[in-house]
Amino acid sequence: MNSRLAERRSAALSRGVGTMTGVYAERASNAEIWDVEGRRYIDFASGIAVVNTGHCHPRIVEAARAQLERFTHTCHQVVPYENYVALAERLNALVPGPGEKKTVFLTTGAEAVENAVKIARAATGRSAVIAFSGGFHGRTFMGMSLTGKVFPYKAGFGAMSGDVFHAPFPIPLHGITAEDSLAALEQIFKSDVDPGRVAAIILEPVQGEGGFYPAPPEFMTALRELCDRHSILLIADEVQTGFARTGRLFAMEHHDVAPDLTTMAKSLAGGFPLAAVTGRAELMDAPHAGGLGGTYGGNPLGIAAAHAVLDIIEEEGLCERAERLGACLKQRIGGLRDVVPEIVDIRGPGFMNAVEFNVPGSGAPDPEFANTVRAKALENGLILLTCGVRANVIRFLAPITIEESVFAQALDILEDALLASREAHQGKEAALAS
Repeated sequence: MNSRLAERRSAALSRGVGTMTGVYAERASNAEIWDVEGRRYIDFASGIAVVNTGHCHPRIVEAARAQLERFTHTCHQVVPYENYVALAERLNALVPGPGEKKTVFLTTGAEAVENAVKIARAATGRSAVIAFSGGFHGRTFMGMSLTGKVFPYKAGFGAMSGDVFHAPFPIPLHGITAEDSLAALEQIFKSDVDPGRVAAIILEPVQGEGGFYPAPPEFMTALRELCDRHSILLIADEVQTGFARTGRLFAMEHHDVAPDLTTMAKSLAGGFPLAAVTGRAELMDAPHAGGLGGTYGGNPLGIAAAHAVLDIIEEEGLCERAERLGACLKQRIGGLRDVVPEIVDIRGPGFMNAVEFNVPGSGAPDPEFANTVRAKALENGLILLTCGVRANVIRFLAPITIEESVFAQALDILEDALLASREAHQGKEAALAS
């Protein structure tokens, strides 16, 4: 059935919509998915960090069901509803940063980023925005423009939005220090754009598509100081890092500084489309009435689900659980470094983890090895995702609610995939040598 569905999909859908697997889902529960042929998979993708609270968590299902029986849509801008206001109040209290905050709800992460830029421009009267190499901020034109990776996100889509500049993201593993990135920002101010014309600097506290590289604490502190010195707003894109994934509700809680605006989506509503921007009240009030919004922004079902997500994170201790699961995963992979020399780095806060592969002895990235590991894991029922500008990174995004027995089984499959990939590559090396 999977192959027949793949044929139908190819005939009916745009080629531009890619897929990571040929597996067609029939049903899912927590960290497990069953396909249309009845085969079971352990999900270490979570819809790309969307179901941190697991597939079909009973409390989320019940919250959505209860809302479904009341009403499904009014458009908050036409007929508002209380749970929208209540969720904004909760996020205003939870998002890092001092002082009064306000929130707007949207539908996708790209919309959240677009609106954060709109808010920053309205609040500062400036137009330029600085982002970082390797960052991912969405597939709209502003999102693509901010994104620091060409293929597949920008290639073939023409000119990007203007007044967007990029600096290298600090990745010590690749020889880019925090000092290098800060120096590059100063060079941008000298050669490309007056800092007095920059509305905002946007970054992911842990890069997602770029390779799961955490921003060094000293860089975040210096970046906050730089923004304050030039009256530039700091936007934290927490679309992938938010909602307990890094061991904190928001990844910025790992730092001793706070952003001015925070974007969020993905796991905010546990599988329902919902996004938000939360920020300092005076900034959020800068756009004129009617300047923000959208027909489906803050859909009642997503709002109800998000309330349940916040309850689950707190009551089930998911921040603490993310720390424990991530430590276990990194320890297990770390124990294989001597026998899998392709492993060059194992990283990530909480349960937002990744392993990076290089060609042994050369330092060159090894995307082929990463893809081999992914494919062998899939053959044995474990769904993994690759990422990184060099495509040599595997990221781990299992639901934080994953059962202990399922997690243990996933780690066994992962270890087997790493060892089998090493064996396969040794066979290729031997064949080439002969």
